[in-house]
Amino acid sequence: MLTLEHRLTARVRAADYQEWRAKVHAVNGCSRPIRLAGAHQLQDANTGQVLHHHGGDIFAPCGNRRSAVCPSCSDRYAADAFHLMRAGLVGGHKGVPTTVTDRPRSFATLTAPSFGPVHHARTTARGKRIPCGCGEVHHEADTRIGTPLDPDTYDYVASVLWQAHAGVLWQRFITRVRREIAKRAGLTAREFRDHARLSYGKVAEYQRRGLVHFHAVVRLDGPGGAIDDAPAWATPDLLDDAVAAAARHVKVTTHRPEGEVLILAWGTQVDVRRIESAVSAEIEDENGQISEGRLAAYIAKYATKGTGKTEAADRPIRSQQDIDYLKVSPHHRRIIQTAWDLGDLLSYEDLKLRRWAHMLAFRGHFLTKSLAYSTTFKTIREDRRAFRLTETLERLGLDDRADTVLVVNDWTFDGAGYTDDAERELAAGIAERIRDDRKRKYDKENYGGPTSHAR
Repeated sequence: MLTLEHRLTARVRAADYQEWRAKVHAVNGCSRPIRLAGAHQLQDANTGQVLHHHGGDIFAPCGNRRSAVCPSCSDRYAADAFHLMRAGLVGGHKGVPTTVTDRPRSFATLTAPSFGPVHHARTTARGKRIPCGCGEVHHEADTRIGTPLDPDTYDYVASVLWQAHAGVLWQRFITRVRREIAKRAGLTAREFRDHARLSYGKVAEYQRRGLVHFHAVVRLDGPGGAIDDAPAWATPDLLDDAVAAAARHVKVTTHRPEGEVLILAWGTQVDVRRIESAVSAEIEDENGQISEGRLAAYIAKYATKGTGKTEAADRPIRSQQDIDYLKVSPHHRRIIQTAWDLGDLLSYEDLKLRRWAHMLAFRGHFLTKSLAYSTTFKTIREDRRAFRLTETLERLGLDDRADTVLVVNDWTFDGAGYTDDAERELAAGIAERIRDDRKRKYDKENYGGPTSHAR
């Protein structure tokens, strides 16, 4: 049997390698592209004349947001998330006016409560490491961080149920914020919608203990949303106070398997900071206020970090055997096992815990936003398709007929992924070079140097 090195050499020397390489480049080195067979052509919408035809095989990106599954598609999702979040922060494009920077805006972080003491790696204000409850001083790379000091007393059942209700908790939080704002403005909850509108964009991030917390940009607009100025009574202090109050008071009631009532709430580590209009490249100033300079990128990073490595499973779990063979830590395996076991109980049927066991019972979306916060992923993707079509028409010399061109696609599914490990290895190398080139270009444009590491 040929070694991987020999198979790599044979694939590079194959007659169709350049064609294959171009297809991989077209999907930015996607880890598991969708293989399609068929044809694509451009026609004149008025006469039906075929202006361009391409037939054969192509790759389409898998579109998986999880960086552990496909770094390339995860990068694309992060870029889209950046533009979506940035549009709501600074405006000036995507249909959002620049006046949103004058609105009251808060950056809120909502965490899960404690379900038992865990190993930690905290430091003092001066950077000195604080001993953990186990008596040791842990460094950041220690795999024990986030795991229970005593797994037998850690409340795995409550942690799984909290995670499964995190989305409901968030929705109740947003509803409560509106009510808290209305109360401070001297309005009823029903009157609030006629005077103001609460807009938000938020992402979920897994903590090392396997529970999510939320990072959110919350903005107070006029009743028309982003295009409408906030009322005179809407101040940053009012918004910050309303957000903090809502986080303290929101609760969800459920029950344990034996019937005992269980109250679910946010953890005590709720952080609410004001977003200031600034050109600063720093995320946070000396007063703890958040600058919009890099906040969009900060949020976008968590959009893919959340859908990336959770130290759990990358795909849904179908059986107990799947859990037994998972390469995960004992702590994360126990979370998954607890979700799987609870999912077999009729009283938790609506939570669909077995379906979401691989996500450590988290059932929500990793990035969500209110309707009026900014643009949508759909709009961003449609803009990208329109841009690529324009590029194609210019390349073919058809840009003067753009208004009458009809795109006709006829593709059938021919499989997913690469044919062998040699192709997977080559595609991974192509993806890495594309990512490095993109990073060098970004660093040059933003920092005037070849790489940020040199600074």
